[in-house]
Amino acid sequence: MEYVVVSLAALVVAALTLFSGFGLGTILMPVFALFFPVEVAVGATAVVHLANNIFKAVLMGKKADWKVVAQFAVPAAITAMVGAMLLNYFSKLPPVTQYSLGGQMHQITVIKLVIAGLMIGFALFELVPRLEKLSFDRKYLSLGGALSGFFGGLSGHQGALRSAFLLRLGLDKEAFVGTGVIAAVVVDVSRLTVYGVSFFARDFAALSGTGGVSLVITAITAAFLGSFFGARMIKKVTMRTIQLIVGVMLFFLAIALATGLA
Repeated sequence: MEYVVVSLAALVVAALTLFSGFGLGTILMPVFALFFPVEVAVGATAVVHLANNIFKAVLMGKKADWKVVAQFAVPAAITAMVGAMLLNYFSKLPPVTQYSLGGQMHQITVIKLVIAGLMIGFALFELVPRLEKLSFDRKYLSLGGALSGFFGGLSGHQGALRSAFLLRLGLDKEAFVGTGVIAAVVVDVSRLTVYGVSFFARDFAALSGTGGVSLVITAITAAFLGSFFGARMIKKVTMRTIQLIVGVMLFFLAIALATGLA
């Protein structure tokens, strides 16, 4: 069942996120969290996210505005490592509480509460029209990179903020997509470096022992297919529809995570 759920999520969301610049990590992380500890889910999502972004960079990276990439991605890379280290710290804290439901024990942990809170916050970016149209002046570009990178390292949710800061730069569609993809690759490499020497290495046995490695590979393959066909189907789906679907799913998954059900 997990292969079906993860593959469908990666396939559909990768297709829809090609031009939006966000969505894959937003949805895939909580899906992985249904089957693995949250910190492992974030790391597994980062692997899929990086692989898919490299694939998109090959397709569209040449259109990137490299001055914007430098101003945005450098601070993002630094703060992504800070966010990833903070995630490692939260993952080591004891459960806040636990309870029994249906004969099963459910734990409410600090990391789950933090991630759930962030997910609800980013759900609002998709559901609230005023936040959906949020954008920032170019002078705040480096600050935007720092914020996007930090949240990318902490929870994997970097795309919504990245898009908000890049939208006001007057880039054409191809430059917007290319610049966003290159920035995302930089953040993914930075946070994976920290994940690799912290909890992801520690929990690799749990990931591989439960078929997680093959699940990650399956997700990468599905995401590649989704990105490849994304350009053909994105014109038939409005961005508002995509944002509503993502926002509603994020909200309910965040509630499940915060209450220990996921």
